[in-house]
This record gives sequence, C-alpha cells and structure tokens, in this order.
Amino acid sequence: MGTIDISYYNLAIGLLLLAIPFFYLWKFKTGLLKPAVIGTIRMIIQLFFIGMYLKYLFLWNNPWINFLWVIIMIFVAGQTALVRTQLKRSILLIPVSVGFLCSVVLVGLYFIGIVLQLDNIFSAQYFIPIFGILMGNMLSSNVIALNTYYSGLKREQQLYRYLLGNGATRQEAQAPFIRQAIIKSFSPLIANIAVMGLVAFPGTMIGQILGGSTPNVAIKYQMMIMVITFAASMLSLMITISLASRKSFDAYGKLLEVSKETKK
Repeated sequence: MGTIDISYYNLAIGLLLLAIPFFYLWKFKTGLLKPAVIGTIRMIIQLFFIGMYLKYLFLWNNPWINFLWVIIMIFVAGQTALVRTQLKRSILLIPVSVGFLCSVVLVGLYFIGIVLQLDNIFSAQYFIPIFGILMGNMLSSNVIALNTYYSGLKREQQLYRYLLGNGATRQEAQAPFIRQAIIKSFSPLIANIAVMGLVAFPGTMIGQILGGSTPNVAIKYQMMIMVITFAASMLSLMITISLASRKSFDAYGKLLEVSKETKK
C-alpha cells in the first residue's frame, strides 16, 4: 500500500495546530511570534516550490541537471552559513563551498555507488534526496562549529599566541579551538545517535515505512543516513577550517578581523 495522500483541505486543517505554539509565543511576549509566522509562511512556500521542481528533476532524470542542482544548493548553503555566522565572504566563502562540495560528492557517491550499488549513480530518485540530506546536516554543523571556533580564537588570543611562542605549530596552536568547535557541534548529533530508535523514531525511517517499505529496509536506510551525515559533516568541517585558517591569520599568526562589522 502506498502513502496516503493529504488533500489541501485536510492540510489546511492540519496547519491549524500551529495556533497552539503561536498562542503561547504571543501570550508570554517572547518576541518570537512574528519570526515564527514568517518562518512558517516561508516554509510552506519553499516546500511547495521544491515539490514543483523536484517533480521535473525526477521526470528528466538528467545527470547534468542533477549535478547543477547540487552546485546551486552548495552556493545557497555557503551563503546561508556566512549569514548565520556573520563571517566575511572574502575569507569563508571559498573554504565553506569547497568543504561542502568535496564532502557531499565523496560521501554521497560512496553511499550511492558502493553501498547501494546503483547502475546509475545520478538517478534523481536517490541522488537528490541523499545529497539534500547531507547538505542540510553539513550546514547546521558548520554554522555551530565555525561560530565556536572563531569566537574561541577571539576570546583566547593570548592562549593562541602563547602556544605559538612556545614552539607549537599553527595547527597545534589551533587544535584546542578546533576541539571545542567539534565538541559543540557534534555533541547533539552523537546524543541523537545514542538514543536512535529508543527515545524517538527518526523522520527518514518513518517516511519510508509510510511510503510502503518494510521496517527492516527502513532501519537499514536510517542507519546509513546517520552514518553518512556524521561522516560528511565532520569532513566538511575539517576541510572548511583547514582552508579558512590559511586566510584567517597574518604572517605573524595574529587573527585577522573575520567578522562583519555590525551596524549600530
């Protein structure tokens, strides 16, 4: 049995549930009501738009068009990361974009080509969803990690210089800050992995079961989704920091101004 469709009328009824969180956001004067309403409207519009162009991507199933979609998503993700971190494009745009591109291609194609062993690794049915999942997770982890990494360097400049002055290489002096970035960024993911299937059923598994897959198949896919998102997120972060650190310090190891100036 396939997935039960939701009519637009029933979808509208379902959206009425938003009245619950919206009411309490308003009642306690959180200041989040307007962002929540705007965010919800954007989500609805964006998802309908995605549904429209995914229909044609699946219909065309063209490798070049599929890969072009990935390039566009990488550009959008890179811009989003820079907006959220408030870091300068001149320093971070190329490192973030290269980190995303290398990670999503290496890990995504490894999963599709070696684990799934598809004849057509660019098949839109697998290529688009898998790469989309990877991009979303890499974006979230990179935003948290980059914020932690650069805020730590700004706050502990004396420690960084002390390590350099005592014979540490730049990589060794940056290691404590990279460590903190990894801990901050990946602790939630590791905690989520540890309780997967016990505390909560993940969305990918539920979606596959609703779509008609057996629980056994859905579990295998969910297992691999967690593995590839973990691997791709870590790889993209390491590539990004490695490339960004080359442009973030002057010849004497002093941290340059990497953040945008906030307008008063």
